[in-house]
Amino acid sequence: MSEGADWPTGRLLSTAARLVEHAWDDVLTGYGLTHSRLVILHLLSAGPATQRELARRSGMEEQTMGRMLRGMEEHGHVRRERDPADRRRSVVTATDDGRRALDEVVGSGSADDLLADVLAGSGHDAAEFRAALLHVVQHFARRRWPDGGQG
Repeated sequence: MSEGADWPTGRLLSTAARLVEHAWDDVLTGYGLTHSRLVILHLLSAGPATQRELARRSGMEEQTMGRMLRGMEEHGHVRRERDPADRRRSVVTATDDGRRALDEVVGSGSADDLLADVLAGSGHDAAEFRAALLHVVQHFARRRWPDGGQG
């Protein structure tokens, strides 16, 4: 199969990301989750966070995060409440259903274990693939947000 053999690397990268995300979503659909929603539940497993903090930590735009959280509220996975210290901010908390969905998806393993299952058959070692991706992300994140995204 020569699909993509003549594509520029940038197109390969973005297409690979979309296809892997679709593969994740195929696995997660039975839980009312998508890959992006799984990321949010994983972030919330450390405790409540503001919508802005979740957007920053996940690399999403705040507006996108707001839409994502609305959908997660509809599925009963998260709850948003006004921050009593600053009424302009929302604090997001995973619900019992959200924590249960995360536990069911990752089981006794981790999201990386699930990704290894998703990547099985692709011919790539999940740990090596992750290390290469991490290197690329960190390099370009430093270029985009030289202040560490705190600005």
